[in-house]
Amino acid sequence: MVYFFLATGFEDIEFVAPLDILRRAGIDAKSVSITGDRVVTSAHGVGVVADCLMEEVDMKAADMLVLPGGLPGSTNLDACVPLREAILAHHVAGKPLAAICAAPMVYGHLGILRGVKATCYPGVEGELVGAEYTGALCQVDGLFVTACGPAAAMEFGYAIVTLLGKADVAATLREGMQYNRL
Repeated sequence: MVYFFLATGFEDIEFVAPLDILRRAGIDAKSVSITGDRVVTSAHGVGVVADCLMEEVDMKAADMLVLPGGLPGSTNLDACVPLREAILAHHVAGKPLAAICAAPMVYGHLGILRGVKATCYPGVEGELVGAEYTGALCQVDGLFVTACGPAAAMEFGYAIVTLLGKADVAATLREGMQYNRL
């Protein structure tokens, strides 16, 4: 199971595009509201109904945790103590983590990016404590997938699918979704 965490002010495309790609790949993925309400409002005023609330999720059963970016979404994720604790436990268990746009700051603030190549939205790189900032569109290093912003949303999704062991499926989706024409 892959969980996408939604906080008020998340970036719409950084959530919807990767989630769509994972589901097309046959990966069980769900959206999780950290707000206490199933309806979470995006940075652009779109109300999204999350699949579940954080309190309902068994974090130990998660294969990967994904943080969509956006502001103030990323800072709201960073302020969520139960999410931060879940991320640390997930990291200690040696499971993969992904974040896009400003959201890699959460991993940076937790100190788990030390020695990891990572990217993020320009101007947020100072929050990636200990990381080797690459400025890439999408960066995979070990068990981390990070990406720089809305334009990277699809590449971020394909990178997650690949990291989860379905590189052939990611390649087929790139072709079928016309991504290779870009």
